[in-house]
Amino acid sequence: VQLQASGGGLVQAGGSLRLSCAASGRTFSSYAMGWFRQAPGKEREFVAVISWSGDSTYYADSVKGRFTTSRDNAKNTLYLQMNSLKREDTAVYYCAATRGLWTMKLSDYIYWGQGTEVTVSS
Repeated sequence: VQLQASGGGLVQAGGSLRLSCAASGRTFSSYAMGWFRQAPGKEREFVAVISWSGDSTYYADSVKGRFTTSRDNAKNTLYLQMNSLKREDTAVYYCAATRGLWTMKLSDYIYWGQGTEVTVSS
C-alpha cells in the first residue's frame, strides 16, 4: 500500500483544515488506518486511528472533541477533519496503515505516507 497525505497548510488558531490520505492498491479496506504527527524537536505521536470498516475510532486526549477521522473505502481515502486548531497542533501529519486490529502503537504501522505540514498561527 502506498499512501499520499495532503491538505496541510497555514491556518489561524481556531480555524479548520481537512487532511486527506490517498491509498493505492486494492487492499486499503483491509487495513486499520492511523494518523500521527511530529512537531519540531519532538517525537512522532499518535493522533487518531480508525478500524478497517470505519466503525471504530480512537483519539489522543489532546485532539479528542476537535478532530474527527473517517474513511471512504470505495475511494481508498482516509480523512482527518481538524477543527478548533491550536498552535500546539502545528506539526507534520502522517497517515499510516496497520494490519489487524487498530492500534495506537507507532511500531505496529507498516506503511507510512510522506507527511503533510500543518502550521497554526496565533
